[in-house]
Amino acid sequence: MCGIVGVVAKTPVNQLLYDGLLLLQHRGQDAAGIVTAQGKTFHMHKGPGLVRDVFRTRNMRSLPGRMGIGHCRYPTAGSASSAGEAQPFYVNSPFGIVLAHNGNLTNAEQLKDEMFQLDLRHINTNSDSEVLLNVLAHELERASNGARLEPEAVFAAVANVHRRCRGAYAVVAMIAGLGLVAFRDPYGIRPLVIGRSDAREGVEWLVASESVALEGLGFKRVRDVAPGEAILVTEDGSFHARGCATRTVLMPCIFEYVYLARPDSVIDGVSVYEARLRMGEHLADRIRRDFPEIRIDVVIPVPDSSRPSALELATRLGVTYREGFVKNRYIGRTFIMPGQTMRKKSVRQKLNPIDIEFRGKNVLIVDDSIVRGTTSREIVQMAREAGATKVYFASAAPPVRFPNVYGIDMPTRHELIATGRSELEVAYEIGADAVIYQELDALRRAVRETSPDLTAFETSCFDGCYVTGDVTTEYLAEVEYRRDSHRGEESEDMDASQLDLNLAA
Repeated sequence: MCGIVGVVAKTPVNQLLYDGLLLLQHRGQDAAGIVTAQGKTFHMHKGPGLVRDVFRTRNMRSLPGRMGIGHCRYPTAGSASSAGEAQPFYVNSPFGIVLAHNGNLTNAEQLKDEMFQLDLRHINTNSDSEVLLNVLAHELERASNGARLEPEAVFAAVANVHRRCRGAYAVVAMIAGLGLVAFRDPYGIRPLVIGRSDAREGVEWLVASESVALEGLGFKRVRDVAPGEAILVTEDGSFHARGCATRTVLMPCIFEYVYLARPDSVIDGVSVYEARLRMGEHLADRIRRDFPEIRIDVVIPVPDSSRPSALELATRLGVTYREGFVKNRYIGRTFIMPGQTMRKKSVRQKLNPIDIEFRGKNVLIVDDSIVRGTTSREIVQMAREAGATKVYFASAAPPVRFPNVYGIDMPTRHELIATGRSELEVAYEIGADAVIYQELDALRRAVRETSPDLTAFETSCFDGCYVTGDVTTEYLAEVEYRRDSHRGEESEDMDASQLDLNLAA
């Protein structure tokens, strides 16, 4: 889960890219980077930290040009939090290419070996994004056959990227002297949307992870990049699009709608805000049906992403809705903070209860999801300290029981509180009087109701079904081992036979 943006404009783009990354900051807080193109010359600045901290006035002045890409980074499974892995990445052969990537390749190690032994390319970091860049560079070299690069050759190269790469990837790249390239994996797991602005000087194009970046920059949303599709916008603004994968099916990550995306975004035709309202409706229906004995005085959301679900849940149940937690806006999203100790410490720095809303009441706290349980446990404890009589905890998402390998930092089972536990046992673990989870079918319906044409989703973290079909139990065991080794933590003894998964064909 990273934020990417690319633009071809008629005026300098450095400010556009900076503002776009600010609008996508919720997708990654570890590092940020911008590359602009002036003719065949690239200008780059990147570094660790928030967008506002990475770029100063002098950095912005050093980014001239009317075409560029940007990235805000969120480190995923076992990856390092370092300046060296900040994106975009650059290669100078064959044409000069920069690339920014949102997602995770599941066959990165295999590709590294191929790069070294067959393609004669060296990968300098542990980032799968650098692997993806080198695959693209190699395929562009083959497709052009030493001649001038044309759109047909670009699409042929992307087709071969789809043939070689597995996993989730939404990509923006620039090719020196040619233009901006953007493409999405054949399942459309990670989002990518196209925007257009009819400026006085001519048509400008922008692609970004979420539509909120388009609207905030004055671009009109045109459509989403289709699964397996590539688009090419040349330096003069000519727009080309082509389906480049032989087999495609739209299966976006459903966790985007639960938590990752901003509520004011539209992804694959679905309003994130409306989807979250529907999640609240379905969750209320489950409480009525399965928990009739629970008496609720007040519904309180965990700000911010659970607010729409909590509000609709309270309305449907006819229960008072209140804001019971004040959020410190200067603390990052705890779910995407690297490291359990930092995540736990930041919860109480991030949220503070309003005692009057809890004292002497049976409180239903609504959160978007329960992943590790660290945040939930602290929140329940805060509610009790504020004087709540009963504390019930509802999750707008189903139990997260399986590793995610497509770009979300939840790869090991022993970190997931719901793995091997019932709702009653999870309630005991976090100190709540009851825990109520959304049902998976209800979650699917909640999103589908806002866009009936969207029929399938990537839901592996809930059901263990990996849509790309290449995720084996051995692969997951290796991911868990690398993650624990990187963090210096004691790994649970877990062999492949212990991973009870429904691997997709």
